[in-house]
Amino acid sequence: MKALILVGGFGTRLRPLTLSVPKPLVDFANKPIILHQIEALVKAGVSDIVLAVNYKPEVMVAVLKKYEEKFGITITFSVEEEPLGTAGPLALARNILGKDDSPFFVLNADVTCEYPFESMRDFHLAHGNEGTILATKVEEPSKYGVIVMRQGSTQIDRFVEKPVEFVGNRINAGIYMFSPSILDRIEPRPTSIEKEIFPQMAGDRQLHTFDLEGFWMDIGQPKDFLTGTCLYLSSLAKRSPEQLAPATEDFVCGGNVLVHPTAKIGQGCKIGPNVTIGPNVVVGNGVCLQRCVLMEDVHIKDYAWVKNSIVGWHSSVGRWSRLDGVTVLGDDVHVLDEVYVNGASVLPHKSISSNVCEPGIVM
Repeated sequence: MKALILVGGFGTRLRPLTLSVPKPLVDFANKPIILHQIEALVKAGVSDIVLAVNYKPEVMVAVLKKYEEKFGITITFSVEEEPLGTAGPLALARNILGKDDSPFFVLNADVTCEYPFESMRDFHLAHGNEGTILATKVEEPSKYGVIVMRQGSTQIDRFVEKPVEFVGNRINAGIYMFSPSILDRIEPRPTSIEKEIFPQMAGDRQLHTFDLEGFWMDIGQPKDFLTGTCLYLSSLAKRSPEQLAPATEDFVCGGNVLVHPTAKIGQGCKIGPNVTIGPNVVVGNGVCLQRCVLMEDVHIKDYAWVKNSIVGWHSSVGRWSRLDGVTVLGDDVHVLDEVYVNGASVLPHKSISSNVCEPGIVM
């Protein structure tokens, strides 16, 4: 089987992290975002993966070569000369996606969930039509495009954009499965799969919805990256609690704490809930961490407080300093002692020596 991952461009929404690393390689729960997806696709029997990109960073080529060898799969880059929307990349990769009669997955690189690829594949093959959309239920459907199904069926009738009256609560989760015949509907030009192709397919009664169980999040920007981390850790606590730090550890406060085996944690710390600590991180004494992500080689010095923040690779936070308000430190950023940073996006290789009280970009 095959899969197309829509990666896109430079990951501007997730800056300053993507100034140093291509978005698919940013660590999410101590593993590159794209590796979560590749592992789940391989488990469902996928052997050919196409990455639809606007540019081809050499660092990504090298990392994905390792994944090819590790999983025994083929990963191909499909580079767009111009942005082709969400459907055009399928036409561009037609030679791989349409090389046989087997169906293929399409997914957005920014989406995290429990990736039910195996059950979705079985559902798609059972209904025998052209497409399946993974749907997630939301509490406020008026913010989204809502999927309306035919009475007593999984078949999609139509889509309603930001409905004023309640017509349903299922929305498109950004993961699909298609039979190769969909490629006949798509030309190699900028095309929206959601606005142009799906309504056609629904009109032809060729499109079904498959309900996603569990969490779902688009993690393409920092505040959602943090929310997605919380949802992922809660899911991990149910599915594989042994991967999390046990509640019996003195430093665990509130649970859902993921600590890399190489990290070192000092005395008297309060860590949790919802914290990810990456490889070779050093956490000093008396540190408080809540709802935050610490990337590789970070140093949090004694009595610092980090909350609602992402600390990028090789960065440090000084003694008695505090980060809050969705602060994001890029690569190699150093916050000096006794400094308060609120809601700042700090570009790589900076040093912060005075308080940053208002949210903004620090260049």
